[in-house]
Amino acid sequence: MIRRLLNFVVYLLGLAARPFRLLWRALDFTRRAIPNLILLFVLLLIVAAVLQPGPSVPAGAALILRPSGALVEQTVGESALDGLFSPDGHARTTVLAGLLEAVRAAEEDPRIKLLVLETDDLDVAGLSKLAELRAAIADFKMSGKPVLARGERFSQGQYYLASVSDEIHLARDGFVLLQGLASFNTYFRDALDKIGVKMNVFRVGEYKSAAEPFVRNDMSRESRAAARELLDGLWARLRDDVIVARKLTPERFDAYAIHYRDALKATQGDAAEAARAAGLIDHFSSREQWQERIAERLRMTPGARFGKKYPRIEADGYLAAVRHERQRAPAQIAVLVAQGMIVDGDPQTAPDVVSGDSFVRLIREARENRRVKAIVVRIDSPGGSATASEVIREELELAKKSKPVVVSMSSLAASGGYWIATAGNEIIAEPATITGSIGIFAAIPDISSLYAKLGLSVDGVATAPLAAALDVRRPLAPEAAQALQLSIEHGYRRFIDIVATARHMQPEAVDRIARGRVWSGTEAVALGLIDRNGGLDAALAAAAKRANLGRYTVVWPAPEVSAMRQLGRLFMSASADSEAAASPAVRLVNTLAADLESLRFWNDPRHIYVHCQCVAP
Repeated sequence: MIRRLLNFVVYLLGLAARPFRLLWRALDFTRRAIPNLILLFVLLLIVAAVLQPGPSVPAGAALILRPSGALVEQTVGESALDGLFSPDGHARTTVLAGLLEAVRAAEEDPRIKLLVLETDDLDVAGLSKLAELRAAIADFKMSGKPVLARGERFSQGQYYLASVSDEIHLARDGFVLLQGLASFNTYFRDALDKIGVKMNVFRVGEYKSAAEPFVRNDMSRESRAAARELLDGLWARLRDDVIVARKLTPERFDAYAIHYRDALKATQGDAAEAARAAGLIDHFSSREQWQERIAERLRMTPGARFGKKYPRIEADGYLAAVRHERQRAPAQIAVLVAQGMIVDGDPQTAPDVVSGDSFVRLIREARENRRVKAIVVRIDSPGGSATASEVIREELELAKKSKPVVVSMSSLAASGGYWIATAGNEIIAEPATITGSIGIFAAIPDISSLYAKLGLSVDGVATAPLAAALDVRRPLAPEAAQALQLSIEHGYRRFIDIVATARHMQPEAVDRIARGRVWSGTEAVALGLIDRNGGLDAALAAAAKRANLGRYTVVWPAPEVSAMRQLGRLFMSASADSEAAASPAVRLVNTLAADLESLRFWNDPRHIYVHCQCVAP
């Protein structure tokens, strides 16, 4: 009887557990099925990519250049999904090298008859990047093929790029903005004083202004003079390029750029007409009229609309076609991009920084790769951690023993950016590149007054005076301050010696042009800081010559980006507004956030930085 009762209880328990067993089996099946489905999806994508015919270039076509977002040296961790998450459906960045390659290839391609430049989606771009792309477009035009440009409106950078065209079209209600160049920083001293935070700054070089925003309420006299001289030189470059391209007189250009209000008065506030009266544009056109004009220049049937009736190919499609047609040479030149602030270690949370450890890995892999015959280091960085800069420089010096290393400077290669550049066999920079800023500083916050205001006390014991010297909750001890200043002075002498050795100069001569001062690429050639002016093409040619290469393939190694980091960027981009479309209030918030966010990357273990508070215009 008891046995039957027990069997009955077991039977009831089995009935009760059956739904849970079924649920577990379903979960287990799902767990095993999902990876298989993902693998199947990936395999289908690979098969589709293999079976899909290569892109083709139509005969007699227009090459469409439509740069979108920021013009950058390299995009790390972005995917095709980024465009889906951006507010306007366009990519957030455009890689300069891809545009240069497409324009250079189209110059000699008989299938391309016309280059069309549409700048409305272009956002942030350094002057040197625009100048480099503009020079490539000018060479294309010299081959006898026309270049047409149009904008609904033109910002200064957009117009500078478009000004090289044979024809410039503007929407009837558009404008051309030529407002000059400016450099303004936010200064935090009063705000820090109010909350009880003091920033202890140690530096060498009266022009080393990177830490000034935290200890002053305005620009120092030296910083103001250097910034004025630099901006005047860059503005003269932009102004002269536009004057030559548009066949203007300097007086006519200045009448528009400097006396814009008077230009508007003359046209009763019609900004588009003011631009035409100044000779800055050639025609007004609607989008439909623009498409008809392109078709007309291609000798197509009039009335072609919205690109449906004339042969055309976008820059990315054309580049894919050209690369598909080319026979890749076994010899390689590796272009390593140092883009962003230089930071110590390998932080996984920041995509747009030069991580010391990860960049060293890229150099080492290129050095050990037998197919890589030369290395080009493309620098677009204001510097940062002195420790990371030296680690990178040492690895480049090691690479230079086995293969040529050529440095190509983009918009900004200052302070730590110049530090790593000294390892190159040759340094090449655009005339509008900002470089130099040979100086060094340390910044240690002191929040003891803030603690006092909050009623917080700090007390304890230590075995030596410097044991807790860098505790930000306590005032900085005089012994620690003196030690830091001595370290900074030594670091500056070290920087000077590195430059002197690399550039075959006397330390005294380097010191006279150093002290934290920034220079344009043109000035840097005259001072001996770089070898010559030129862009990425010149650097690749120099590397190929040093390695005795005829044919070669250019490769662009990039740090690996984890899936979680890519996912985080996608979600960040989903909530980010385009800078070009942002209101002044949004721009203000973004600027303040960027100023404070940069402090997160000041992670040098010695608190010593070779960083330039300079933004390439």
